[in-house]
Amino acid sequence: MRQVGIFAAAGLYALDRNLGRLSDDHANARRIADRLAKSPRIMLDLATVQTNIIVFGLAPEAPDAPTMVIRARERGVLLNAFGPRTIRAVTHLDVSRDQCDEAAEVLVRLADGKPA
Repeated sequence: MRQVGIFAAAGLYALDRNLGRLSDDHANARRIADRLAKSPRIMLDLATVQTNIIVFGLAPEAPDAPTMVIRARERGVLLNAFGPRTIRAVTHLDVSRDQCDEAAEVLVRLADGKPA
């Protein structure tokens, strides 16, 4: 990889300035996961949520992952499809606790086929 120093500088900046609040991101991810796990159309093993990354599956009755990603984006929730029925969400310092609660509700409503 060329010019990897730019990425290294970003990493060092984050370690120097944001390491102390990383636990907030982990707590926010867990908060989202707790809400998602209550939906019968979202498949999520809570034991897998140990950082700020949430990976969950969608039941056959739910929309597929690409559809969920598009619909969520229209509502301000950014996700990545990891496969036809798998989605990845990540929390970070620019996402508040209230925004995480709102995002979780949007995702549950979309998975349940309700307007978000």
